[in-house]
Amino acid sequence: MTTAAGIDVGTAAVKAVVMRVEDGSETLLSRASVRILRRSVTAVVEEAFEAAVEGSQLASIDYVATTGEAEEIPFSTGHFYGMTAHARGALHLEPRARAVLDVGALHARAVAMDERGRVTGYKMTSQCASGSGQFLENIARYLGVTSAEIGPLSVASTKPEAVSSICAVLAETDVINMVSRGIATADILRGIHESMASRFARLLQTIGAEGVIFVSGGIASDDGLKEALERALAKTRKDDPKAPVLVRHELSPFAGAIGAALWGAFRHARVGMGGAAWTANATV
Repeated sequence: MTTAAGIDVGTAAVKAVVMRVEDGSETLLSRASVRILRRSVTAVVEEAFEAAVEGSQLASIDYVATTGEAEEIPFSTGHFYGMTAHARGALHLEPRARAVLDVGALHARAVAMDERGRVTGYKMTSQCASGSGQFLENIARYLGVTSAEIGPLSVASTKPEAVSSICAVLAETDVINMVSRGIATADILRGIHESMASRFARLLQTIGAEGVIFVSGGIASDDGLKEALERALAKTRKDDPKAPVLVRHELSPFAGAIGAALWGAFRHARVGMGGAAWTANATV
């Protein structure tokens, strides 16, 4: 049996999990997510890790793996690239997945993988943030709606208003003009989702995504974005029997942390490292 913790440090939040791998069985023992909110990233990492460890009720952990912006965490055993971690985490949550669309706070990336979760290709959005979770959150704040309201409002729209898909600044200007013209909030949000979805569909096309695509990241639960992406993909792959199918999971935001933990467990078993990476008496 091998136990491993995975810590995924993003721009907006830190996610931590503890996994147990035994005889081919992979079990999630605990998880924790803590928003950064202008706090010290180190303090947030420690808080998330300690919460996940406490939830696992383990006295020791064999391997502490990190991913994302977490290379400098002093108590980690090893670090894994974000696309590698998200691919492996997606495979754990959805064994049929052969590609991942990871939508983070500042960027999005499409990752192709094989049946073992090994990355075979990837493509990221450009530096412009108009295809990111932070951009969508900023627009929602300007419109006076909560994150939970974004998806239902977008789905209810019947007249989406076109929004720039080139630049976040231009898109925000578009939204300000729409509000001044009295465009309904639902139509604005659906227009934003359509703009984001068109960018994501191109990413997936670039890597040749087929079959089941797992959506990970903080806004994976956004129904409006999912429906917009399904429409965008249908336009590019009409009547194609291999057209992509989008799948989400309640643990989609934790895919990177889960993948890091599983790769850490694999490395620990492969290399045969001695001693525990963390014990109940240790301090982080």
